[in-house]
Amino acid sequence: MRNSVPYATPSVETQVRVNAFVRGVYNWMAIGLGLTAVTAFFVANNPTMLQLIFGNPLIFFGLIIAELALVFTISARVERMRAGTATNLFMLYAILNGATLSAIFIRYTMSSIASTFFVCAATFLAMSLYGWTTKKDLTSWGNFLFMGLIGIIIASVVNMFVQSSGMAMIISYIGVLVFVGLTAYDTQKIKQMAMTQPAGLDGAVIRKGSILGALSLYLDFINLFLMLLHIFGGSRE
Repeated sequence: MRNSVPYATPSVETQVRVNAFVRGVYNWMAIGLGLTAVTAFFVANNPTMLQLIFGNPLIFFGLIIAELALVFTISARVERMRAGTATNLFMLYAILNGATLSAIFIRYTMSSIASTFFVCAATFLAMSLYGWTTKKDLTSWGNFLFMGLIGIIIASVVNMFVQSSGMAMIISYIGVLVFVGLTAYDTQKIKQMAMTQPAGLDGAVIRKGSILGALSLYLDFINLFLMLLHIFGGSRE
């Protein structure tokens, strides 16, 4: 079938390897989200840290640049890293991201953050299950979603100068669609990665693959959450 992803019925041994790999991906994603949440909450309740990060543009933008550098480093060089290095870089990224995301606790009410988190988690779970179970090949989504992502980045940069609330809302709605699609797309990629692992693969290699998969899903979840929060979040002002 042209629009399906054929998978042979896996052996018991293969299924065990697949389950272990996928469990590793979601466990590391959960750890990353936990580190981000704890860091964001800690910074938001520490006036000294808030002043240090948001009172000095050099530090704030330095953190943003460091986060981007970590994402590109992990994505591009994970195969040449030690498993421990890849793990530490992922956790460092989650912590730095938590520091910069602490602003949401200042801008939005706790109730709206909590309710949006549960909406995001339910949406993410539904699309991840779709990506895992669908027989449709989602590869064709890749270019479309990537173009949508680039469009969101460009529009967001432009809106930093325009400061249009209407444009920001449009970006958020489009962002929700893009990251919902990316969740399913990335989940199917992770499934393919898990299914094609050769037997006897070194544990360190499996760990690095799990970290890479966790980073992809972590980014999908965080960005989907931020887009939904901008749409549904209740402002403290």
